[in-house]
Amino acid sequence: MNKILVTGGCGYIGGHTIVDLLQNGFEVISVDNLSRGSLKMLDGIEKITGKKVKNYKVDLCDLDDTEAVFLENPDIVGIIHFAAYKSVPESVKEPLMYFHNNINSLLNIMQCAEDFDVDNFVFSSSCSVYGNATNLPVAEDAPLAEPESPYARTKQMGEAICRDFTNIHKDFNTILLRYFNPVGAHPSALIGEFQDLSESVVPVITQTAIGKRQEMTVFGSDYPTRDGSCVRDYIHVMDIANAHTRALQYIIDDRNKSNCEVFNLGTGNGVTVLELIDAFERVSGEKLNYKVGGRRDGDVVAVYADNNRARTLLGWETQYGLDAMMDTAWRWEKVVAEMKKQAPKAV
Repeated sequence: MNKILVTGGCGYIGGHTIVDLLQNGFEVISVDNLSRGSLKMLDGIEKITGKKVKNYKVDLCDLDDTEAVFLENPDIVGIIHFAAYKSVPESVKEPLMYFHNNINSLLNIMQCAEDFDVDNFVFSSSCSVYGNATNLPVAEDAPLAEPESPYARTKQMGEAICRDFTNIHKDFNTILLRYFNPVGAHPSALIGEFQDLSESVVPVITQTAIGKRQEMTVFGSDYPTRDGSCVRDYIHVMDIANAHTRALQYIIDDRNKSNCEVFNLGTGNGVTVLELIDAFERVSGEKLNYKVGGRRDGDVVAVYADNNRARTLLGWETQYGLDAMMDTAWRWEKVVAEMKKQAPKAV
C-alpha cells in the first residue's frame, strides 16, 4: 500500500480525508499538533474504517521535529497538507500569527519533501484566493484578486511557494485544491468538526439551534445578491475528501499534464446565507434564532465554482446535496451534545 502523510489529520477536513484514503486502499499517518484538532477524530476514524491511524504530535513550524517523522517513515509516497489556521475573522485580528503558522509549516513540510524524495504533494488551498471575483462561476484561470483577509493571503502565498518550488523540481508533482465551503459531517455521525465554537456558518447554525449560542448573526443584508446576504458554494466534506484521494491518485498515476495543476472543488451552485438557514430549518424541523447585522470584515460578496476541470480530469462528482449537508451537520451536532452530557464532571 502507498503510505500517505496527512498534515492536520486530526482536523475537520483532514480527518474526513483520512477516511476516504483508507477506504481507497491507502495507508495513512497523521501529523497534528492538536492546537486545533482532536484525537477524538482518530477514534471515530477507527470506528468507521476498522483501521488505527498513528498521529505524530508535531508542530510543523519546528523543522527538526518534522524531519523526525520522515526519518521514521522512509516509505512515504505522498503528502496532503491541511495543517493551517483557517478563521477569516481571527486572521484579521492576528495576521502575524497566521503568516507564521501557515507559511512556516508549508516551508518545512516542502523542505522535508525535497530532502526525503517525496514527489507527490496536494496543497489545501481555498476559493478565498479569488477575492471578490468579477465573473461567476469562478474558473481556475480567473485572476487572483487582492485578498480580503490575511488568511486568504496565506493561501495565495502558499500557492506561489508551491509553484516556485515545482518550477525548479520537475519531478515534483503538486496539486492545488481550491475548495469552497466544506460543510456537514460523515454520514455515520462518528466524526465531524470538533471545535467547540466554530466561526464557520453551518456549525454556527447548528450550535445556535442546539443552544450553545443564544442567537446567530447573518453578517450583511445589503449585498448585491438575491436576498442581500452573501453567496457561497457549500460542499459536503466527504465530497471534498474524495477529491483529495482522486487528486493524489492522479499524480501517483502520472496522469497530470504539468507538475503543478489547480482544481476548484465546489458544487457549482451559489447559496445565500438566508437560503442556507431555510434549508436547515426545513431539514431539521427547528426554528433558528437569528438576526441580521452589518457586514463583516474579510467577507467577499459572492463566490461559487466552475468545477468542470475536476469532474473531467479527476473523474470527481459531488454525491451530497444541500439537504444532506444540513442533515449530517445537524445529526453530528446532536451527537456532540450527547457526548458532552456523558462526559465525566470535573471534580
